[in-house]
Amino acid sequence: MSKSQVVKPVVDLVSLDAKWISKWKQSTNNRSLNPKKYASIPKTKKIYSLSMFPYPSGILHMGHLRVYTIADSLARYYHLKNYDVIHPMGWDAFGLPAENAAIERNTTPNEWTSSNISKMKQQMELMLADFDWERELTTCEPEYYKWTQKLFLLLFENGLAYRKKAEINWDPIDNTVLANEQVDSNGRSWRSGAIVEKRLLEQWFLGITKFANDLNKDLDLLNDWPSKVTTMQRNWIGESHGAELKFNIETNLNLPLNSIDVFTTRSETIYSVQYLALAFDHPIVQQLSKSDHNLQKFMDNHRQQQQQQQQQYDEVSKEGYRLSNLWAINPLDSDIKVPIFVAPYVIGSYGHGAVMGCPGHDTRDYEFWLNNMGSEAKVIKTVDPIGEVDSAELPFTDKIGIMNENAGSLKGLQTDEAREKVIKMLTESGMGSHKTNYKIRDWLISRQRYWGAPIPIIHCNHCGPVAVPDEDLPVKLPKVDKLLGKGGSPLSQIPEFVNTSCPSCGDPHAKRDTDTMDTFMDSSWYMFRYIDPLNDKEMFSKEMAKKYLPIDQYIGGIEHAILHLLYTRFIAKFLKSIGMIEDGEPIKKLISQGMVHGKTYIDPTTGRFLKPNEFELNSKGEAIIKENNKIATISSEKMSKSKYNGADPEECILKHGADSTRAHILFQAPINEILDWDEKKIVGVERWLRKVLNIASTLSTRPKVTTIKPLEEYNESEIQFHNEIQNYLSSINDSFERTLSLNTVISDYMKYTNKLTLELNNNSINDQIYRSAFENLLILISPVTPTVAEESNEILNGVNSKSILLSNWPESSDLISNLISYNVMINGKMRFVHKSTPDMILNEQKCMNEIMDSEQGKKWLQDKTINKMIMKKGAVVFIVK
Repeated sequence: MSKSQVVKPVVDLVSLDAKWISKWKQSTNNRSLNPKKYASIPKTKKIYSLSMFPYPSGILHMGHLRVYTIADSLARYYHLKNYDVIHPMGWDAFGLPAENAAIERNTTPNEWTSSNISKMKQQMELMLADFDWERELTTCEPEYYKWTQKLFLLLFENGLAYRKKAEINWDPIDNTVLANEQVDSNGRSWRSGAIVEKRLLEQWFLGITKFANDLNKDLDLLNDWPSKVTTMQRNWIGESHGAELKFNIETNLNLPLNSIDVFTTRSETIYSVQYLALAFDHPIVQQLSKSDHNLQKFMDNHRQQQQQQQQQYDEVSKEGYRLSNLWAINPLDSDIKVPIFVAPYVIGSYGHGAVMGCPGHDTRDYEFWLNNMGSEAKVIKTVDPIGEVDSAELPFTDKIGIMNENAGSLKGLQTDEAREKVIKMLTESGMGSHKTNYKIRDWLISRQRYWGAPIPIIHCNHCGPVAVPDEDLPVKLPKVDKLLGKGGSPLSQIPEFVNTSCPSCGDPHAKRDTDTMDTFMDSSWYMFRYIDPLNDKEMFSKEMAKKYLPIDQYIGGIEHAILHLLYTRFIAKFLKSIGMIEDGEPIKKLISQGMVHGKTYIDPTTGRFLKPNEFELNSKGEAIIKENNKIATISSEKMSKSKYNGADPEECILKHGADSTRAHILFQAPINEILDWDEKKIVGVERWLRKVLNIASTLSTRPKVTTIKPLEEYNESEIQFHNEIQNYLSSINDSFERTLSLNTVISDYMKYTNKLTLELNNNSINDQIYRSAFENLLILISPVTPTVAEESNEILNGVNSKSILLSNWPESSDLISNLISYNVMINGKMRFVHKSTPDMILNEQKCMNEIMDSEQGKKWLQDKTINKMIMKKGAVVFIVK
């Protein structure tokens, strides 16, 4: 390689974005804009790489930039590996925020949403996201929610969609139902400010609990999910093993039940039961509250307090309402009768809405008992610590212990033995049995709002709830000029929507259901629609499902660990149960990226977050508050408007270029860790990208060498160069496919480039070997920095060169490692060491040529007359004049 001056390209990194976005649109080199051409290329195997689709707010934030850069880089990598890649994008477009925004702006949710989608698509283009736009879907379009409605009807036909009364949030001023999101932390309506009431209304539920066992058990199959996510799901499902007990009731009251069923995981404490507690919506409580006004007043008061204090109230409330003339009989000893309370802490949807109170062995039960029965009330304890007798400790909450004399026939048994014996006794007496219970509740999907998929049910006085026929789907949202935002379900106020005929009996007085579906319903199955987005006959075909499912890698925030991912798993298991898909687990690998944090400045006196214009940085990097000259506290916090620590990805891209921004966001932290955004450090990435362009410019001034030098003819420098380059390639491959260490990918890119820069003018490296290594670098960096890769390729090979994005990923070559050292001796003196293959000394001419052509050989033997050459293992001896 002849030495020459390094040529500096006159290239602005920012200007490359507009240039190459324009060129990709105009040419056939862009895969996503020319899917037919790309589809004609034979593929090796499929990969379904999906990032969670966004809510179209109109603005991409740094969190979006991070997840889509990760997803886009991975998809581009697999395209270069010639996989059949699905990398789609769509919009989670229904929901309360759009409805609220439309009301505030006096427009319609559809107009507001469409405008935002247009803005965000432009921003995605700016960050060079190469999505499969031919698969794009928007959940608020009838072409999509037709199939959401069909999914609901499939659940309905299979007994998994049903109506029942449920507690809802009611605004007494606006006379409307509120979603939980519309109630603030003080229990007030988001709009009217009124204290929200609780009411019972008929609501639609999906029977997710029917799949609770599979949802819990199959978490063991998700080896490529973060353990934190599977643990969160396991806790949410809440599988517990115990016993179901039947407490008969002694009373002279007219009740809907003559016994109360209770689930417990600690059946060994049966003789410690001193009361039962019922939930507000237990059938007995509902019956008695009609005639007992004090009970109703107690319930109303505690519902209000519970709403105001949110979940903390369940933990601290010790008040109960004792039901008069009502006793529960111990299922194993009819002589033991205990009082029955109504208690705010009992959850109606868990177990049977009834719990047994054991003050001797549960802290909450103990406090509840003394609070309602008096501080001197007797407490019965039936379990003692092992090795101690008559321990005075109350309550004793350890689950491992020894049964004492208060436990009757269980005395002397350890708790696990007693537990099994009690279940056996209950089963034999018909008063109970072993039971597996789940904390998870059926999914309430009814929403009393406009901007959602209408529930496709018609209510008939003769037939009850009737499914809308398939040929009448979708049930479209009626167009509105504006939304009032109060007065009950908006759809119920549109007579032309509500009034219809029964599709079963023809009754002209039937009514459409006026609820819309929870938006989690839209997102629970969207990944299935992506595989067959233009199918107008069915949700998706079995053929496409078999070809592309399950998702190979799903990328998104850990905030979706429970609801979205759990609902998606539920829908997958349902679809498998009716034969639509083959795999009940829809996602192989889950990639949860960490949040993006920003530098945050806080007034140490007031704790107030400071705006950028309220402080100045001194030479030490300290933030001096202008108002009081105090030094601000600096911390790293999740980016938010209220903390004034956000960064606009669009501004960063327009300032530094998309490639620099993409590489920087990957380089700063491993995928699953918090990213502390620091834009100042992006200069290191910019410096690296300019090095790449500089190499391209320098090589472009040199004649192109096409003769390929065989590996066996590499000299020592070339062998070392080859091996180092192969090590980088191996590391980059591993980071993309196995470890997903995309921060180390950027590090390897930089090291690779530095090696090329160091060897740019090294005469001992063959031109063709060097150029090939550089062209491979351009392919390697193209998933992350496509414009610099394209620009460098154009500089090197001309404006008509094939797009680097249509290249094949470089194949790894074996390292050249079987070299041995030969001591070269001249006239009896050892002069230098030559490294070569073991077979070099088997061919005299090859041995002579190789050593004479080496750098040291030229130094010591050039212009010398060689009288004799002796070849032996580990040494070559020359005798010269």
